[in-house]
Amino acid sequence: MSMPASLTHDTIHRPPPPPPIDHGWGGGGGGSDGRGADRRASFTGLFVLLAASTMVFAAFTSAFVVRRGLSDDWASMSKPPILFVNTVVLLVSSFLLDLSRRALKAGDRSKFNLWWTAATGLGILFLIGQAVAWRQLSAAGVYVASNPSSSFFYVLTAAHAFHLLGGVAALVYVDVQALRLRLGPAKRTAIDVTAVFWHFLDGLWVYLMVLFYVWG
Repeated sequence: MSMPASLTHDTIHRPPPPPPIDHGWGGGGGGSDGRGADRRASFTGLFVLLAASTMVFAAFTSAFVVRRGLSDDWASMSKPPILFVNTVVLLVSSFLLDLSRRALKAGDRSKFNLWWTAATGLGILFLIGQAVAWRQLSAAGVYVASNPSSSFFYVLTAAHAFHLLGGVAALVYVDVQALRLRLGPAKRTAIDVTAVFWHFLDGLWVYLMVLFYVWG
């Protein structure tokens, strides 16, 4: 029985191609289908977290508005000017996160590391600024129990800072992985999830600023 012409000796004994080499930046582990499922699961968890956080702050806002409207002892408190500095710091941090993601898509890892590290530093700076704002209020004799307006200010800013601590932890995690060249396809989801959560916290802070200065 003759061998088909298309099946040559080299074709029969040719070894299979080697698997792709993971150079550390590739993330490793699992195929594209597995990564797609993990990505969907990560974003589902993120959206659940965002929905829960939105409900928490919606409840605070409802209590704020009701207390503001039905109370005769409400006195608008003097807000520390550093809040505006903190707002700018947070907005710039979100802008830098977008720059870093664009740099990563363009394959420029050094710029990604630079912008992401800078955004992480600004996130930490925002928390320090919030601590300074609370210290300034305390020095001025404005405490949690001083007035309903001050009570809501402390509670809302503390709740936001608590969420921001989680965001900073995620930023630091991504930053460390990037500096160790371990942000391949399997970990790009961590970058996107962290950025979306950070932008959410950014928008939430702007909302709180409007609430404090317009209705507070």
